[in-house]
Amino acid sequence: MASDTNIVRRKRKRRHKNAGHQRKVEQSRRSTTSYDELFAGCGDPGEPAPKSE
Repeated sequence: MASDTNIVRRKRKRRHKNAGHQRKVEQSRRSTTSYDELFAGCGDPGEPAPKSE
C-alpha cells in the first residue's frame, strides 16, 4: 500500500494539473466571440456598411 505522503503528492499534482486545464478551458471559452458579436459592426445584411468616424 502506498504511503499517505505519496497519495497526497499525487493528489496535489493531479488537482494542480486539472485546475490549470480548467483555467485554459475557461479562457478559450471566453476568448471565442460569437458570430453576432464578430460581425456586429458590419451592419445588416444587404445594407451598406456604416460609415466610420
